[in-house]
Amino acid sequence: MTRTKQNGMRSIRTIYKTGRGPSSSHTMGPEKAALAFLALTPTATRYEVDLYGSLSATGKGHGTDRILAETLGEGRTLIRFHPAGAPLPHPNTMTLSAFEGETLTLRRTVASIGGGDIQWEGEPAVDEPVVYPHASFAEIAAYCASEGIRLWQYVERFEGPAIRDFLSEVWQTMQTAIDEGLAAEGILPGGLSVERKAKILSAPRGEESQTVRDNRVLCSYAFAVSEQNAGGGRIVTAPTCGACGVMPATLRFLSEKEGYATETVLHGLETAALIGNLIRTNASISGAECGCQAEVGSACSMAAAACAEMAGMSVDQIEYAAENAMEHHLGLTCDPICGLVQIPCIERNAVAAMRALDAVHLASFLTDSRKISFDLVIETMYETGKDLSHLYRETSQGGLAKLYEKK
Repeated sequence: MTRTKQNGMRSIRTIYKTGRGPSSSHTMGPEKAALAFLALTPTATRYEVDLYGSLSATGKGHGTDRILAETLGEGRTLIRFHPAGAPLPHPNTMTLSAFEGETLTLRRTVASIGGGDIQWEGEPAVDEPVVYPHASFAEIAAYCASEGIRLWQYVERFEGPAIRDFLSEVWQTMQTAIDEGLAAEGILPGGLSVERKAKILSAPRGEESQTVRDNRVLCSYAFAVSEQNAGGGRIVTAPTCGACGVMPATLRFLSEKEGYATETVLHGLETAALIGNLIRTNASISGAECGCQAEVGSACSMAAAACAEMAGMSVDQIEYAAENAMEHHLGLTCDPICGLVQIPCIERNAVAAMRALDAVHLASFLTDSRKISFDLVIETMYETGKDLSHLYRETSQGGLAKLYEKK
């Protein structure tokens, strides 16, 4: 059940994508596929899109039909939602058909594989150049030790100096999402009547301990970004839309608390993206494929690595922090109520932000006694995800989604 061993990895630019929520796999990915299909069929007069698996089960809640109609053309696009049936090449699968009058001119099947990435049926799995020569943490750590460099320096060695400008924009977008989310009020769209809570959380509440204040502020940042995502705001996948609140919250909180310079934060973003890249390459960042452990679990792992890097911890300690964060998300289900990234997704981002800091604290004094490598926990997460029932992989047919609907 493990994935085929990879010989390298793509750029970390593919981990951080800027776009509008609420879902990287259900809105950003389908939009990307529709734009590509539109370019291939400039003379088409109408389109049909057939949605399968998780795209069908939670597509309405995530706005998949809306984004496809807007991209391919309102009034000339028919979208069909298909119930569960035969096995699919990927849980997020759809078929796009173009017509000129009644004549079918092109039909293609595509999977939205997570993080806004897509995979066309019949095409090679990797459509972007390999940037990194290594595809495991063990290989990367050994290389860094032999060269006497840190993980962020490893990233810059293979990405080039231009990656700094890219990450500066990523960091600015993340902070803007926090600021806009903290200022916003009202009810999120979708019918669940979920009230935005970031602004409420950010307000001081009389006498409180430093620990309570820290947790409240950290959570308010995670809520702010996650609520922006749920409301269709502009966010950065880290590594997905549904998990986009964890990284900005931890980095903003620590940069304020510890007074970290922007350069230090960028080092954290580089190291975090390397962790996310390893997870995507060797397992998955798709909730429809491996449950929420692949989304919020991955985000927590990335955030822990970033915080450890910013604190100047060793490569071994960074690995422990990332491994610990992922290990204790193993088995986490993806069961969004009504297919919306609101319950339990928003709170889950805040909880993961706190857990990321806990993982870093543990790494500061337990690294020497650890038994589990980061590579092993990635492999375990993938196998665990594949063993999860489809009811708990972003179909809204099990768990909280099922019981809430029944209630």
